[in-house]
Amino acid sequence: MLPSLFPVANKLLSALPRAEYLQLSSLLEPVNLLVGDVLCEAGQPVEWIYFIDDALVSLLMPVDETEIFAVGLVGREGMIGTCTVMGAPVSTTRATVLCSGQAHRAPADAFVAAFRQSEAVRTVTLQFVYTLKTQISETAACNQFHVIEARLARWLLMTRDRLSSDHFHMTHETMGNLLGVRRVGVTNAAYSLKGKNLIDYSRGAIDIVDGMGLRAAACSCYRAVGGRHGAV
Repeated sequence: MLPSLFPVANKLLSALPRAEYLQLSSLLEPVNLLVGDVLCEAGQPVEWIYFIDDALVSLLMPVDETEIFAVGLVGREGMIGTCTVMGAPVSTTRATVLCSGQAHRAPADAFVAAFRQSEAVRTVTLQFVYTLKTQISETAACNQFHVIEARLARWLLMTRDRLSSDHFHMTHETMGNLLGVRRVGVTNAAYSLKGKNLIDYSRGAIDIVDGMGLRAAACSCYRAVGGRHGAV
């Protein structure tokens, strides 16, 4: 049984054997994540590794000084700061909190040392790195070939899976960043999904009304990657 003083909501931590978990937990500290918090910045060194408990973090790729778009979502199934274990000196993405919640964090250098010393830590970390790489690759293809409405349905389902809730807050601006499109495109896509009674929304509050219908409306990328790797 894991220590009751340290509830393990994060799926990577909960997958560790007891001994490795206890050793790694000594490095971790709880932290509250608020919407808009930047956990790491593109082009900057990663100082902390975050294991997400019940928050949602978007991985954003800055295109220029004004344009950004999302390449991935991370919830309780994963961690932020994977570039450190791959030997990269800086992050290639900006990790921004999309939905508030809890996490645990460890100094990046201390976690890298634990990664090198423990086969179990390496295994769960690299499995997630592969999953995240697959999600990012699929997102690139999705942005190129699929229509906005289907892509929005996919992102909403991925959000639901990671938060384990059909109700969450997300502004049209945020959805635009996820999709890499202007606000009017998001508004039209959300209005269409609402008109089909798949979702409801008001002032940033989104409710998934018909999960099966939204799944049918989503592009094939959700069934290929989002649903399999994101569900918790």
